[in-house]
Amino acid sequence: MNLNNFNYKDNYNEFLKYLYSYQDLNYLKFHSKLVKDKNIIGIRIPILKKIAKEISKSNYKDYIKYNSHNTYEEDMIYGLVLGYIKEPFKAVLEHLNIFIPYNDNWAINDTVCANLKVFKNNQEEGFAFIKKLLKSTNLWDIRFALVLLLDYYINDDYIDELYSIIDSIKSDDYYVEMANAWLISICFIKYPDKTMKYLLNNNLDKFTYNKSIDKICDSYRVDKTYKDELKKLKR
Repeated sequence: MNLNNFNYKDNYNEFLKYLYSYQDLNYLKFHSKLVKDKNIIGIRIPILKKIAKEISKSNYKDYIKYNSHNTYEEDMIYGLVLGYIKEPFKAVLEHLNIFIPYNDNWAINDTVCANLKVFKNNQEEGFAFIKKLLKSTNLWDIRFALVLLLDYYINDDYIDELYSIIDSIKSDDYYVEMANAWLISICFIKYPDKTMKYLLNNNLDKFTYNKSIDKICDSYRVDKTYKDELKKLKR
C-alpha cells in the first residue's frame, strides 16, 4: 500500500487491513505475554518503524487525527511517527503532549523514547519538558521522563542533576522503580565513580537500590572490581 497522502478519514479500515497483512502469529503469541490488556495485531517493531517513517513523510497529521486507538500497533506507530517528522522541536513537543495519554505500557513507552532522537540536539528545551512529566501522578508519564533521561541526558551537562532527580522519585510502582534502576545502571556505566559515590549516600527505596545494583552487575560494560564491591552493598 502506498501511504503517500493516504486518505485516512475515508479509508481507515483499509489501513487497518494493511496492518493486519503484516500480522505474525508467532510474534503475537510471544508479545501478548509481555504486553497485557492491549489489543495486539502482532507486527514486529522493524515493520512498524518502516510504516511510521513512511507516514511521517506525508499527511501524518491526518493519521494522528483519525487514529482509532483500538490496537497497540496504531498507538506505537503514532509515537514512532513523532520521532521521524521534520518539524521544529517545539512542534514535536506539542505533538508529544497530545500523544502522552496513549502511552500506557512499557513497550510503547521505551520504543518511542528510543526513537525520539530529536532530543539529542534540543537538550535544554527537552529537559524542561521532562521535568514537567516528572511532576505527573501518572506512572507512564514518569517512566517516559526517566527513559528519555537515560537515552539522551547522561552526559557532562546533566549527570549531577540526574542524581537529584533519581533520588527524588518516590513511587512504589514497579514500572517506575525499574526505569529508575535502569537509569542508575546506565549512569554507572558512563560515570562509574560518580555513580558509586551516589550509591554510597542516597535516599532510594530498597527495591530500586537493589535492582540498580543487579542491573549494573548484569552489564558486560562494568568492570568486575566494581561488581564485587557493589554486591557487598546490597541491602
